[in-house]
Amino acid sequence: MKGLVHSTESFGTVDGPGIRFVVFLQGCPLRCLYCHNPDTWDKHKGTETTAEEILEQYNKNREFYKRGGITVTGGEPLLQLDFVTELFKKAKQQDIHTCLDTSGIVFNKSNAELVTSFDELIKYTDLVMLDIKHIDPQKHKVLTGADNRNVLDFAEYLSDNGIPLWVRHVVVKGYTDNRDDLKRLGRYLAHLKNLKALDVLPYHTMGVSKYGELGIDYPLEGVEALSVQQAVKAKSYIMEGLRDERPRIKK
Repeated sequence: MKGLVHSTESFGTVDGPGIRFVVFLQGCPLRCLYCHNPDTWDKHKGTETTAEEILEQYNKNREFYKRGGITVTGGEPLLQLDFVTELFKKAKQQDIHTCLDTSGIVFNKSNAELVTSFDELIKYTDLVMLDIKHIDPQKHKVLTGADNRNVLDFAEYLSDNGIPLWVRHVVVKGYTDNRDDLKRLGRYLAHLKNLKALDVLPYHTMGVSKYGELGIDYPLEGVEALSVQQAVKAKSYIMEGLRDERPRIKK
């Protein structure tokens, strides 16, 4: 089996625990307004690569990954679900920690065949980093082009199956910085039994040049990058909602 790979990064430090070999897969069904990798959207591009070839690259620097592992991201890696499953299965045979960085948008709990494929994937998945881009379904649709039902269903599926979860949330001024929405996100996260970490990331404009190179208008032209301090404040609102909800769950 071959997957379509956009690129790889040998020494990733923000894509899961430890130093990691990061595989960026090609293709994404979302069009997030703040996406900084528009070059990964087209699912027909990329370099055909086997799981064995990826693991061969990993093993060249394996000594550096003792406390890390492999992270597969995108684009949206779950568009190539079977390939990710094969890669993770072969990685676990070599005792490599596996991490999936996804939006969860491909998940569909009403599709029994698809859920069976996910059941196979999570057998070999040590950690999922899930982007919850907005807790409100309509605001999520404005931000990404789709509502968040599949995303939240995927979070709950992972919780039900005990797969460790890191949640990521990007804070964009005027889109995802509303205090009530952030507290609502926290109240939702309080119900996830598998939540291990929460990363609240400030919006940045580092991907703007790619849009120019591709001849695409940048959707958030004029929106300022967010400071780290503002992201920390946003995280405090999420944590406030989480703390408020936990006593209700215990009752």
